[in-house]
Amino acid sequence: MVEELVAAGIAVGSAGVVYALAAARVVKQYERGVVFRLGRLTDSVRGPGFTMILPFVDRLRKVNMQIVTMPVPAQDGITRDNVTVRVDAVIYFKVVDPADAVIQVEDYQFAVSQMAQTSLRSIIGKSDLDDLLSNREKLNQGLELMIDSPAIGWGVQIDRVEIKDVSLPETMKRSMARQAEADRERRARVINADAELQASKKLAEAAGVMSEQPAALQLRLLQTVVAVAAEKNSTLVLPFPVELLRFLERAAPLPTEPAAPAAPGVPPAQAHSEILGEDSTPPENL
Repeated sequence: MVEELVAAGIAVGSAGVVYALAAARVVKQYERGVVFRLGRLTDSVRGPGFTMILPFVDRLRKVNMQIVTMPVPAQDGITRDNVTVRVDAVIYFKVVDPADAVIQVEDYQFAVSQMAQTSLRSIIGKSDLDDLLSNREKLNQGLELMIDSPAIGWGVQIDRVEIKDVSLPETMKRSMARQAEADRERRARVINADAELQASKKLAEAAGVMSEQPAALQLRLLQTVVAVAAEKNSTLVLPFPVELLRFLERAAPLPTEPAAPAAPGVPPAQAHSEILGEDSTPPENL
């Protein structure tokens, strides 16, 4: 009799241990437990730590509450200005309501991924190429709103959406490169023309000063000779300005012609008239 009671006690204890092991569950800190009892959702959501359920009656499903980083596959589309592009993005989201994430949608991660791809295609069709390349912050906000609207009903909150890369066809890249090169060439020409205008004004002022002082032209000529001689050239071709000749003509004294000697016994006035070939006799009065 005692042996039967001991065996029964051991059997009951073993059954209790098996029941406890089957009922015990551990929920991690970043998880929440959703319990279904006979297929119906219970009111309470199990928090992190040790918890118990009814074996063969309750079913515990754990939901990850961490922020999920999901890459959005690259999508091909045509922009509003008829340019074919390939855009990929990344989305950050997390579950805020575990019960809705389990009940309202079959697979919330797959649903968010498909919604992100659809929204990305829609954004590509509504945007210009310049917006995709330079105004991404505004597009990111619009993409986040488009995904977040249906995701709220799934118990999911969209934290952030970022467009990673925009791939362009090779022909478009070459066209944009030519456009950038032409723009830089235009800027270079404008800068060069502005420099020529400023230089011409300074040269005009310098010419005005040199015209007042002819010696300044000689000093400038000597400076040019020194600058050219510094290059160690074997042949030096130096232009000789006409102004220098005029300056030398004004600086040199004019030569005077010597008087011819008079013949003996001839007056000087008569001798001068003979030299010039003039007749010294006065004309007769008519």
